[in-house]
Amino acid sequence: MRKKRIRKVRDWTGLLFVLPSLAGVTVFTLIPFADVVRRSFTAAVTGAWVGLANYQTVFANTAFRLAASNTLRFTLTCLPLLVTVSLALAVLLQNLFFGKNLLKSIYLMPMAVPAASVVLVWKVLFHQHGLINSLLEKMGLAQVGWMSTGYAFGVLVVSYLWKNLGYDMILWLAGLAGIPVEIYEAARVDGAGEWRCFLSITLPNLKSSLYTITVLSFLNSFKVFREAWLVAGDYPHQSMYLLQHLYSNWFRDLSFDKIAAAAVVTAGIVFVLIMLLQKLWETD
Repeated sequence: MRKKRIRKVRDWTGLLFVLPSLAGVTVFTLIPFADVVRRSFTAAVTGAWVGLANYQTVFANTAFRLAASNTLRFTLTCLPLLVTVSLALAVLLQNLFFGKNLLKSIYLMPMAVPAASVVLVWKVLFHQHGLINSLLEKMGLAQVGWMSTGYAFGVLVVSYLWKNLGYDMILWLAGLAGIPVEIYEAARVDGAGEWRCFLSITLPNLKSSLYTITVLSFLNSFKVFREAWLVAGDYPHQSMYLLQHLYSNWFRDLSFDKIAAAAVVTAGIVFVLIMLLQKLWETD
């Protein structure tokens, strides 16, 4: 009887512990999103019920298809690069004996730099008459329209990697620190080399870290719009025209019905991808 009471007290204590966070998520996230779902089936001005008409308009919109394809391309390009490069840097940094803290600070510095300063650097570097084109001209090479040609997508990818590389590297280092050193020592005694230790010990023990870092990197890929908008404006080169540009332009035109429908579609796709990723990790 006493154990049951203790168990009930623990259950209520746990519920009270998560209740403030749950209330905040409900009020500021779930309820507003439910209203967005409702608005996706109504007209923007009159509020009349229109069914799936907003979704049909969104999918028939060429700007939406362009933005969605660019966003998908951006995610598929950046995620593998970011996860792989940050893991390689984390492994190299873990094996260093001197200067670890300094290198960590250097890699984390982009997260502390204000967005306006980052944009100023990109403009100085990639402007038509910027630093890189000046160097190319001095070398006798033709200038490149970095922000007015297909190179704009590459600039966007570099900006995302530069901004998030240090953060992911620190997460990898936390995962590497949780692997017992004794496992590596036992493997080396048995004759295993560094590459074998990495494949057979490091990677399997970083499974949970890989899932967390992949999901966080995927969500952070939707936050690159701020730098892209400040550099190129509302209508950048079509190679870097993302969903966030589309939402911004629709918001300016007060097309709340299309924004709501597109937001529901985007949220549904993101949720499904994260659930599939989680199922894949649990299966493995």
